[in-house]
Amino acid sequence: MIRFLLLSCIFYGVQTTIHAQQNSFLAGRTTGELPYLEYGLGDDRLGGAKMTYLDTNILVRIVDSIKDDYKIQLSQSHIAWLPKINFKTDSLLILQPYYLTGSWKVFGDDKYDYVHIALNEKLPYKSIQQINPSKIVVDIFGVTCNTNWITQLNTAKEIKNAYFEQVEDDVFRVIIELKHSQHWGYSIYFEENKLVVRVNRQPPVLNISKLKIAVDAGHGGENIGANGVSSGIAEKTYTLKIAKELEKALKKERAKVFMTRVKDTTLSMIERTLMLRKEAPDILISIHLNSSGKDSVKGASTYYRYIGFRPLTQSILKRMLELGLAEFGNVGNFNFSLSGPTDYPNCLVEVAFLSNKQDERRIRNPTFHKQVAGKIVSGIKDWLQKMQG
Repeated sequence: MIRFLLLSCIFYGVQTTIHAQQNSFLAGRTTGELPYLEYGLGDDRLGGAKMTYLDTNILVRIVDSIKDDYKIQLSQSHIAWLPKINFKTDSLLILQPYYLTGSWKVFGDDKYDYVHIALNEKLPYKSIQQINPSKIVVDIFGVTCNTNWITQLNTAKEIKNAYFEQVEDDVFRVIIELKHSQHWGYSIYFEENKLVVRVNRQPPVLNISKLKIAVDAGHGGENIGANGVSSGIAEKTYTLKIAKELEKALKKERAKVFMTRVKDTTLSMIERTLMLRKEAPDILISIHLNSSGKDSVKGASTYYRYIGFRPLTQSILKRMLELGLAEFGNVGNFNFSLSGPTDYPNCLVEVAFLSNKQDERRIRNPTFHKQVAGKIVSGIKDWLQKMQG
Protein backbone atom coordinates (compact mmCIF):
# COMPACT_ATOMS: atom_id res chain seq x y z
CA MET A 1 0.00 0.00 0.00
CA ILE A 2 1.48 3.38 -0.96
CA ARG A 3 1.54 6.22 1.55
CA PHE A 4 -0.90 9.12 1.21
CA LEU A 5 -1.08 12.54 2.89
CA LEU A 6 -4.15 14.48 3.97
CA LEU A 7 -5.17 17.35 1.72
CA SER A 8 -8.09 19.75 1.94
CA CYS A 9 -9.29 20.76 -1.54
CA ILE A 10 -12.25 21.46 -3.79
CA PHE A 11 -13.42 17.99 -4.84
CA TYR A 12 -16.43 17.66 -7.14
CA GLY A 13 -17.29 21.22 -6.16
CA VAL A 14 -17.33 20.45 -2.42
CA GLN A 15 -14.77 21.48 0.20
CA THR A 16 -13.54 18.19 1.61
CA THR A 17 -10.52 16.37 2.98
CA ILE A 18 -9.15 13.44 1.00
CA HIS A 19 -6.08 11.27 0.98
CA ALA A 20 -3.72 12.38 -1.74
CA GLN A 21 -0.28 11.34 -2.89
CA GLN A 22 2.29 14.13 -2.90
CA ASN A 23 -0.37 16.72 -2.05
CA SER A 24 -2.67 15.84 -4.94
CA PHE A 25 -4.95 13.08 -6.15
CA LEU A 26 -4.22 11.40 -9.45
CA ALA A 27 -6.80 11.94 -12.19
CA GLY A 28 -7.08 10.03 -15.42
CA ARG A 29 -9.39 7.83 -17.46
CA THR A 30 -10.51 4.23 -17.78
CA THR A 31 -8.90 2.21 -20.52
CA GLY A 32 -8.78 -1.29 -21.95
CA GLU A 33 -11.50 -3.80 -22.79
CA LEU A 34 -14.42 -3.93 -20.34
CA PRO A 35 -13.06 -1.85 -17.45
CA TYR A 36 -14.98 -2.40 -14.24
CA LEU A 37 -15.30 -1.20 -10.66
CA GLU A 38 -15.38 -3.37 -7.55
CA TYR A 39 -17.06 -2.58 -4.24
CA GLY A 40 -14.05 -3.47 -2.10
CA LEU A 41 -10.91 -5.56 -1.78
CA GLY A 42 -12.64 -8.88 -1.10
CA ASP A 43 -11.75 -11.73 -3.40
CA ASP A 44 -12.65 -15.33 -4.18
CA ARG A 45 -12.28 -17.70 -7.13
CA LEU A 46 -14.61 -15.48 -9.20
CA GLY A 47 -12.78 -12.28 -8.26
CA GLY A 48 -14.00 -9.37 -6.16
CA ALA A 49 -17.65 -8.32 -6.08
CA LYS A 50 -18.18 -6.10 -9.12
CA MET A 51 -20.10 -2.85 -8.85
CA THR A 52 -20.35 -2.12 -12.57
CA TYR A 53 -18.70 -2.34 -15.95
CA LEU A 54 -17.76 1.04 -17.41
CA ASP A 55 -17.16 2.54 -20.80
CA THR A 56 -13.60 3.57 -21.70
CA ASN A 57 -12.32 7.15 -21.23
CA ILE A 58 -14.36 7.73 -18.05
CA LEU A 59 -12.90 10.35 -15.71
CA VAL A 60 -11.72 8.78 -12.45
CA ARG A 61 -9.85 10.20 -9.45
CA ILE A 62 -7.41 7.99 -7.58
CA VAL A 63 -6.93 8.53 -3.86
CA ASP A 64 -5.14 5.34 -2.85
CA SER A 65 -3.43 2.25 -4.21
CA ILE A 66 -3.25 -1.33 -2.94
CA LYS A 67 -1.54 -4.10 -4.92
CA ASP A 68 -3.27 -4.36 -8.31
CA ASP A 69 -6.10 -1.88 -7.64
CA TYR A 70 -6.63 1.85 -7.34
CA LYS A 71 -9.09 3.33 -4.88
CA ILE A 72 -11.41 5.66 -6.79
CA GLN A 73 -13.33 8.56 -5.24
CA LEU A 74 -16.63 8.42 -7.11
CA SER A 75 -18.26 11.23 -5.16
CA GLN A 76 -17.90 12.84 -1.75
CA SER A 77 -19.39 9.78 0.00
CA HIS A 78 -18.70 6.90 -2.43
CA ILE A 79 -15.58 4.96 -3.36
CA ALA A 80 -14.80 1.96 -5.54
CA TRP A 81 -11.78 -0.01 -6.71
CA LEU A 82 -10.47 -0.07 -10.28
CA PRO A 83 -7.86 -2.55 -11.61
CA LYS A 84 -4.65 -0.69 -12.39
CA ILE A 85 -4.58 -2.15 -15.90
CA ASN A 86 -7.80 -0.24 -16.60
CA PHE A 87 -6.38 3.21 -15.78
CA LYS A 88 -4.37 5.69 -17.82
CA THR A 89 -3.21 9.19 -16.98
CA ASP A 90 -4.44 12.01 -19.21
CA SER A 91 -2.05 14.96 -19.54
CA LEU A 92 -4.70 17.01 -21.34
CA LEU A 93 -7.30 16.57 -18.62
CA ILE A 94 -8.46 19.84 -17.08
CA LEU A 95 -10.53 19.22 -13.97
CA GLN A 96 -13.53 21.45 -13.35
CA PRO A 97 -14.70 22.61 -9.90
CA TYR A 98 -18.06 20.90 -10.55
CA TYR A 99 -19.93 19.01 -13.27
CA LEU A 100 -23.54 19.41 -14.38
CA THR A 101 -26.23 17.47 -16.18
CA GLY A 102 -28.06 18.99 -19.13
CA SER A 103 -31.19 18.26 -21.11
CA TRP A 104 -32.45 14.76 -21.91
CA LYS A 105 -34.00 13.10 -24.91
CA VAL A 106 -36.05 9.88 -24.76
CA PHE A 107 -36.81 8.25 -28.12
CA GLY A 108 -36.62 5.08 -30.19
CA ASP A 109 -35.43 3.84 -33.56
CA ASP A 110 -36.49 0.71 -35.42
CA LYS A 111 -34.91 -1.59 -32.81
CA TYR A 112 -34.12 0.09 -29.47
CA ASP A 113 -35.27 2.80 -27.09
CA TYR A 114 -32.79 5.39 -25.86
CA VAL A 115 -32.28 7.86 -23.04
CA HIS A 116 -29.69 10.53 -23.91
CA ILE A 117 -28.40 12.62 -20.99
CA ALA A 118 -26.17 15.60 -21.64
CA LEU A 119 -23.16 15.95 -19.29
CA ASN A 120 -20.09 18.12 -19.48
CA GLU A 121 -17.74 15.19 -18.74
CA LYS A 122 -17.64 11.41 -19.00
CA LEU A 123 -18.30 10.43 -15.39
CA PRO A 124 -18.56 7.07 -13.58
CA TYR A 125 -21.92 5.39 -13.12
CA LYS A 126 -23.54 2.20 -11.90
CA SER A 127 -26.94 0.64 -12.57
CA ILE A 128 -29.40 -1.74 -10.96
CA GLN A 129 -32.57 -3.48 -12.10
CA GLN A 130 -35.75 -3.19 -10.09
CA ILE A 131 -38.87 -5.35 -10.40
CA ASN A 132 -42.57 -5.01 -9.57
CA PRO A 133 -42.65 -2.53 -11.29
CA SER A 134 -39.73 -2.99 -13.64
CA LYS A 135 -37.22 -0.14 -13.71
CA ILE A 136 -33.64 0.58 -14.71
CA VAL A 137 -31.92 2.84 -12.17
CA VAL A 138 -28.62 4.51 -13.06
CA ASP A 139 -26.55 6.52 -10.56
CA ILE A 140 -24.10 9.03 -12.10
CA PHE A 141 -21.34 10.06 -9.70
CA GLY A 142 -19.75 13.46 -9.27
CA VAL A 143 -22.46 15.52 -10.97
CA THR A 144 -25.21 17.93 -9.96
CA CYS A 145 -28.54 18.50 -11.68
CA ASN A 146 -28.96 21.22 -14.25
CA THR A 147 -31.63 19.31 -16.19
CA ASN A 148 -34.58 21.59 -16.86
CA TRP A 149 -36.35 19.60 -19.56
CA ILE A 150 -36.72 16.00 -20.71
CA THR A 151 -38.00 15.59 -24.26
CA GLN A 152 -39.93 12.30 -24.65
CA LEU A 153 -40.98 11.13 -28.11
CA ASN A 154 -43.63 8.61 -29.12
CA THR A 155 -40.98 6.61 -30.95
CA ALA A 156 -39.99 5.13 -27.55
CA LYS A 157 -41.87 1.80 -27.31
CA GLU A 158 -40.53 0.16 -24.14
CA ILE A 159 -39.76 3.16 -21.93
CA LYS A 160 -42.85 4.20 -19.98
CA ASN A 161 -41.36 7.08 -18.00
CA ALA A 162 -37.93 8.65 -17.51
CA TYR A 163 -37.13 11.02 -14.65
CA PHE A 164 -34.44 11.78 -12.05
CA GLU A 165 -33.63 12.45 -8.41
CA GLN A 166 -30.64 14.30 -6.98
CA VAL A 167 -30.14 11.75 -4.22
CA GLU A 168 -26.95 13.37 -2.91
CA ASP A 169 -25.25 16.68 -3.66
CA ASP A 170 -23.03 14.91 -6.19
CA VAL A 171 -24.98 11.75 -7.06
CA PHE A 172 -27.59 12.06 -9.82
CA ARG A 173 -30.09 9.20 -10.17
CA VAL A 174 -31.79 8.33 -13.48
CA ILE A 175 -35.00 6.27 -13.22
CA ILE A 176 -36.35 4.54 -16.33
CA GLU A 177 -39.72 2.83 -15.96
CA LEU A 178 -40.43 -0.01 -18.39
CA LYS A 179 -43.76 -1.02 -19.90
CA HIS A 180 -43.21 -4.77 -19.51
CA SER A 181 -42.47 -6.71 -16.35
CA GLN A 182 -39.61 -8.69 -17.91
CA HIS A 183 -36.24 -6.97 -18.28
CA TRP A 184 -34.83 -7.63 -21.76
CA GLY A 185 -31.52 -5.87 -21.16
CA TYR A 186 -29.85 -2.51 -21.65
CA SER A 187 -26.45 -1.04 -22.44
CA ILE A 188 -24.80 2.09 -21.02
CA TYR A 189 -22.10 4.01 -22.87
CA PHE A 190 -21.00 7.49 -23.85
CA GLU A 191 -21.28 9.29 -27.18
CA GLU A 192 -18.86 12.18 -26.64
CA ASN A 193 -20.08 13.61 -23.31
CA LYS A 194 -23.61 12.31 -23.71
CA LEU A 195 -24.52 9.35 -21.53
CA VAL A 196 -26.65 6.85 -23.45
CA VAL A 197 -28.87 4.19 -21.91
CA ARG A 198 -29.98 1.91 -24.74
CA VAL A 199 -32.97 -0.20 -23.74
CA ASN A 200 -33.91 -3.48 -25.42
CA ARG A 201 -37.56 -3.88 -26.33
CA GLN A 202 -39.59 -6.97 -25.57
CA PRO A 203 -39.88 -9.02 -28.78
CA PRO A 204 -43.23 -8.40 -30.47
CA VAL A 205 -43.85 -12.16 -30.70
CA LEU A 206 -42.96 -14.19 -27.61
CA ASN A 207 -42.12 -17.39 -29.41
CA ILE A 208 -38.81 -19.24 -29.24
CA SER A 209 -38.72 -19.37 -33.05
CA LYS A 210 -38.45 -15.57 -33.09
CA LEU A 211 -35.46 -15.38 -30.73
CA LYS A 212 -31.73 -15.26 -31.30
CA ILE A 213 -30.22 -17.43 -28.58
CA ALA A 214 -26.52 -17.54 -27.75
CA VAL A 215 -25.15 -20.80 -26.35
CA ASP A 216 -21.85 -20.81 -24.51
CA ALA A 217 -19.97 -24.06 -23.85
CA GLY A 218 -17.98 -23.32 -20.72
CA HIS A 219 -14.18 -23.55 -20.64
CA GLY A 220 -12.31 -24.91 -23.69
CA GLY A 221 -8.77 -25.21 -24.99
CA GLU A 222 -6.25 -24.50 -22.24
CA ASN A 223 -9.09 -23.93 -19.76
CA ILE A 224 -10.02 -27.53 -18.91
CA GLY A 225 -12.42 -26.81 -16.05
CA ALA A 226 -13.20 -29.56 -13.54
CA ASN A 227 -12.47 -33.27 -13.94
CA GLY A 228 -14.68 -36.28 -13.31
CA VAL A 229 -14.17 -37.91 -9.92
CA SER A 230 -14.00 -41.46 -11.33
CA SER A 231 -13.26 -41.16 -15.03
CA GLY A 232 -11.22 -37.95 -15.10
CA ILE A 233 -13.27 -36.59 -18.00
CA ALA A 234 -12.73 -32.89 -18.67
CA GLU A 235 -15.52 -30.39 -18.09
CA LYS A 236 -14.61 -28.53 -21.29
CA THR A 237 -15.34 -31.65 -23.38
CA TYR A 238 -18.75 -32.36 -21.96
CA THR A 239 -19.99 -28.78 -21.84
CA LEU A 240 -19.38 -28.69 -25.58
CA LYS A 241 -21.24 -31.97 -26.10
CA ILE A 242 -24.26 -30.65 -24.19
CA ALA A 243 -24.06 -27.24 -25.89
CA LYS A 244 -24.14 -28.89 -29.32
CA GLU A 245 -27.23 -30.88 -28.34
CA LEU A 246 -28.82 -27.64 -27.15
CA GLU A 247 -27.99 -26.04 -30.49
CA LYS A 248 -29.76 -28.89 -32.29
CA ALA A 249 -32.81 -28.68 -30.03
CA LEU A 250 -33.10 -24.91 -30.49
CA LYS A 251 -32.74 -25.12 -34.26
CA LYS A 252 -35.47 -27.75 -34.26
CA GLU A 253 -37.67 -25.03 -32.72
CA ARG A 254 -36.51 -22.71 -35.56
CA ALA A 255 -34.65 -20.41 -33.20
CA LYS A 256 -31.58 -18.58 -34.48
CA VAL A 257 -28.53 -19.86 -32.58
CA PHE A 258 -25.08 -18.40 -32.01
CA MET A 259 -22.38 -20.61 -30.47
CA THR A 260 -19.43 -18.98 -28.69
CA ARG A 261 -17.38 -22.06 -29.56
CA VAL A 262 -17.97 -25.19 -31.63
CA LYS A 263 -14.66 -26.93 -30.95
CA ASP A 264 -11.95 -27.15 -28.29
CA THR A 265 -11.00 -23.48 -28.46
CA THR A 266 -9.32 -21.30 -25.84
CA LEU A 267 -11.46 -18.20 -25.30
CA SER A 268 -11.06 -15.66 -22.53
CA MET A 269 -14.08 -14.22 -20.74
CA ILE A 270 -13.39 -10.84 -22.37
CA GLU A 271 -13.30 -12.44 -25.83
CA ARG A 272 -16.60 -14.20 -25.19
CA THR A 273 -18.23 -11.05 -23.83
CA LEU A 274 -17.14 -8.89 -26.76
CA MET A 275 -18.23 -11.60 -29.19
CA LEU A 276 -21.67 -11.68 -27.56
CA ARG A 277 -21.91 -7.89 -27.56
CA LYS A 278 -21.35 -7.92 -31.30
CA GLU A 279 -23.92 -10.69 -31.89
CA ALA A 280 -26.56 -9.02 -29.67
CA PRO A 281 -28.57 -12.15 -28.77
CA ASP A 282 -31.99 -12.00 -27.16
CA ILE A 283 -30.81 -14.37 -24.42
CA LEU A 284 -27.66 -16.28 -23.42
CA ILE A 285 -27.42 -19.81 -22.02
CA SER A 286 -24.01 -20.81 -20.64
CA ILE A 287 -23.37 -24.51 -19.98
CA HIS A 288 -21.10 -25.68 -17.16
CA LEU A 289 -20.54 -28.74 -14.97
CA ASN A 290 -20.14 -28.26 -11.24
CA SER A 291 -17.59 -29.61 -8.78
CA SER A 292 -17.27 -29.74 -5.00
CA GLY A 293 -14.71 -30.79 -2.43
CA LYS A 294 -17.40 -33.06 -0.97
CA ASP A 295 -18.31 -36.01 -3.18
CA SER A 296 -21.79 -36.17 -1.61
CA VAL A 297 -22.80 -32.82 -3.11
CA LYS A 298 -24.83 -33.24 -6.29
CA GLY A 299 -27.57 -31.80 -8.44
CA ALA A 300 -28.50 -29.08 -10.91
CA SER A 301 -28.40 -25.34 -10.39
CA THR A 302 -28.94 -22.13 -12.35
CA TYR A 303 -27.34 -18.73 -11.82
CA TYR A 304 -28.05 -15.07 -12.49
CA ARG A 305 -26.51 -11.78 -11.46
CA TYR A 306 -29.36 -9.28 -11.93
CA ILE A 307 -32.80 -9.67 -10.39
CA GLY A 308 -34.57 -8.79 -13.65
CA PHE A 309 -33.05 -11.87 -15.31
CA ARG A 310 -34.00 -14.31 -12.54
CA PRO A 311 -37.29 -15.58 -14.08
CA LEU A 312 -35.43 -17.23 -16.97
CA THR A 313 -33.12 -19.09 -14.58
CA GLN A 314 -36.04 -20.22 -12.42
CA SER A 315 -37.95 -21.66 -15.36
CA ILE A 316 -34.93 -23.58 -16.63
CA LEU A 317 -34.09 -25.02 -13.20
CA LYS A 318 -37.67 -26.17 -12.69
CA ARG A 319 -37.49 -28.16 -15.91
CA MET A 320 -34.01 -29.54 -15.15
CA LEU A 321 -35.29 -31.06 -11.92
CA GLU A 322 -37.73 -33.16 -13.96
CA LEU A 323 -34.68 -35.27 -14.91
CA GLY A 324 -34.52 -36.57 -11.35
CA LEU A 325 -31.50 -34.44 -10.47
CA ALA A 326 -31.12 -33.13 -6.94
CA GLU A 327 -31.70 -29.41 -6.50
CA PHE A 328 -28.54 -27.48 -5.73
CA GLY A 329 -30.42 -24.21 -6.08
CA ASN A 330 -31.15 -21.01 -7.97
CA VAL A 331 -28.25 -18.68 -7.20
CA GLY A 332 -28.40 -14.90 -7.53
CA ASN A 333 -25.85 -12.07 -7.55
CA PHE A 334 -23.44 -14.53 -9.13
CA ASN A 335 -20.12 -12.92 -10.00
CA PHE A 336 -19.44 -14.99 -13.13
CA SER A 337 -18.07 -12.95 -16.04
CA LEU A 338 -20.77 -13.93 -18.54
CA SER A 339 -23.47 -13.11 -15.97
CA GLY A 340 -22.08 -9.57 -15.73
CA PRO A 341 -23.37 -7.90 -18.92
CA THR A 342 -26.75 -6.19 -18.59
CA ASP A 343 -27.29 -6.37 -22.36
CA TYR A 344 -29.54 -9.46 -22.46
CA PRO A 345 -31.17 -11.97 -20.09
CA ASN A 346 -28.71 -14.73 -19.33
CA CYS A 347 -28.66 -18.02 -17.47
CA LEU A 348 -25.68 -20.07 -16.35
CA VAL A 349 -26.68 -23.74 -16.10
CA GLU A 350 -24.54 -26.00 -13.88
CA VAL A 351 -25.97 -29.26 -15.18
CA ALA A 352 -24.66 -31.61 -12.47
CA PHE A 353 -21.56 -32.38 -10.38
CA LEU A 354 -18.50 -34.06 -11.89
CA SER A 355 -17.30 -34.60 -8.33
CA ASN A 356 -20.29 -36.84 -7.53
CA LYS A 357 -20.14 -40.40 -8.89
CA GLN A 358 -23.88 -40.63 -9.59
CA ASP A 359 -23.98 -37.29 -11.41
CA GLU A 360 -20.78 -38.09 -13.27
CA ARG A 361 -22.27 -41.30 -14.70
CA ARG A 362 -25.20 -39.33 -16.08
CA ILE A 363 -22.93 -36.62 -17.50
CA ARG A 364 -21.04 -39.25 -19.53
CA ASN A 365 -24.27 -40.54 -21.11
CA PRO A 366 -25.11 -39.07 -24.57
CA THR A 367 -28.81 -39.66 -23.94
CA PHE A 368 -28.57 -37.40 -20.89
CA HIS A 369 -27.08 -34.62 -23.04
CA LYS A 370 -30.18 -34.70 -25.27
CA GLN A 371 -32.46 -34.74 -22.22
CA VAL A 372 -30.71 -31.71 -20.71
CA ALA A 373 -31.01 -29.82 -24.00
CA GLY A 374 -34.72 -30.62 -24.17
CA LYS A 375 -35.36 -29.41 -20.63
CA ILE A 376 -33.50 -26.13 -21.23
CA VAL A 377 -35.60 -25.53 -24.34
CA SER A 378 -38.77 -26.32 -22.36
CA GLY A 379 -37.65 -23.89 -19.65
CA ILE A 380 -37.17 -21.10 -22.18
CA LYS A 381 -40.61 -21.78 -23.63
CA ASP A 382 -42.19 -21.78 -20.15
CA TRP A 383 -40.55 -18.42 -19.44
CA LEU A 384 -41.94 -16.95 -22.66
CA GLN A 385 -45.38 -18.39 -21.96
CA LYS A 386 -45.55 -16.74 -18.52
CA MET A 387 -45.11 -13.32 -20.13
CA GLN A 388 -48.21 -13.93 -22.22
CA GLY A 389 -50.40 -14.82 -19.23
